[in-house]
Amino acid sequence: MSLAHDDETPAVATALPSEVAEARDLLGNFCFYLHFAVMIYIVTGWAVPFAPALYFYLGFLPAVAIQWQFNKNSCVLNNLESLMRSGQWRDPHNKEEGAWLLTLATNVFGYPFKPWHIDAFTYGLLVVLWTAGLSHLLWW
Repeated sequence: MSLAHDDETPAVATALPSEVAEARDLLGNFCFYLHFAVMIYIVTGWAVPFAPALYFYLGFLPAVAIQWQFNKNSCVLNNLESLMRSGQWRDPHNKEEGAWLLTLATNVFGYPFKPWHIDAFTYGLLVVLWTAGLSHLLWW
C-alpha cells in the first residue's frame, strides 16, 4: 500500500499543488528544494561543531518562528516565489502559501491534519532543537 496517490509518484512530489513533481517549472523546483534545504538545516543544525555556526543557529530558529507568526503562517520563501510569479506578496492561487508543511504531512501520511496539529508539532520541535543547539554550545 502506498501513501502516494499512485505507485509511480513519490509522496514528497505530491506536496505541491500539482500531483506530479515533473510538472513543476524551474522556479517551483528551486523553491521547493530550498524549503527542504532549510528544513534539513533546522533539523540538523544543532549538531554543527563550530560555536559561530551554533550562535547563528540559535538566532535563526527564533527568527523562523517569529516570521511565521507575523506572516500568517506563511514562509517568506513562498511569498518571494509569489512575488516573482504574480508581482504580489500573497498569491491566492498558491496552495502551499501558509500550508507547505501541512500539505506535505497530509500527503505523506494520508491523514487529514488540522493546522493546529502542524503548529503544535512545528513549534514544539523548534523548542527541542533550539534546546539541543544551546546544550551543544554550552556543554559539548
